Amino acid sequence: MTRRIACVFAHPDDDTYGVGGSLALHADSDLEVTVILTTSGEAGQIADPSLATRPTLGAVREDEDRRSWAALGLEPDLRFLRCPDGAVADVPREDLVAAYVEILLEVRPDVLVTFGPDGITGHADHVAVGEAATEAFHVARVQARGGFLRLLHNALSRTRLEALNEMLRARGLEILDPTQPFTPRGVPDDAIDLSVDCSTAFERKVEALRCHRTQGEMESVPYDLWPVVLGREDFVIAWPESDPRVPRPRWNGVFEGLPGA
Repeated sequence: MTRRIACVFAHPDDDTYGVGGSLALHADSDLEVTVILTTSGEAGQIADPSLATRPTLGAVREDEDRRSWAALGLEPDLRFLRCPDGAVADVPREDLVAAYVEILLEVRPDVLVTFGPDGITGHADHVAVGEAATEAFHVARVQARGGFLRLLHNALSRTRLEALNEMLRARGLEILDPTQPFTPRGVPDDAIDLSVDCSTAFERKVEALRCHRTQGEMESVPYDLWPVVLGREDFVIAWPESDPRVPRPRWNGVFEGLPGA
């Protein structure tokens, strides 16, 4: 059966980091992917001046995102809303929600993936997008006929973050401090409902990340530790809500446990 997933993120490369490995595992299946990128990342870094200028960066990053999905073996329906990078919180909330709802009602995904309350890194754009996309999911779910079976929030388990920091500390390298801006925050392990082993898609995810050339790579993390960061993708199931009286299963795939899976 055809599965549909929508991914709502703030910037080009958020999608690669957040769901690239999980969806690469389904590259040979009947999968329809819609990716909504709220900004074009025009305020991001330019790692190499030969790649872009400030006026061209947004268009360059959109193309980088297309290339990254090709590297993953997927051809998503990419929607760029082109809201101002770094100022998504200034966009009227009702306008952003309405823009998401319009697309979601068109594509009727089984699963929607977006940021959780922490925005993974605390980035204000991430937080604003996650809040608006979560609201849009519920608005569209009530209006739609079919789809909207699961809402996932990207997350990073605290244990994985602590393990990476121990490895960095052992090498005398600077650790990732979750109290600092734009640094990953970990969530308690028991909050993780769905954790996908992406190790078999690791090389494709690395290739996809390298397509985002203007942003560089994970310079602060030695390459041999990249599997710790990229080899697994964690999610919180934000809807449907679980019954606290019933032990929650821990799923291993974004569609696992859904009807017809």
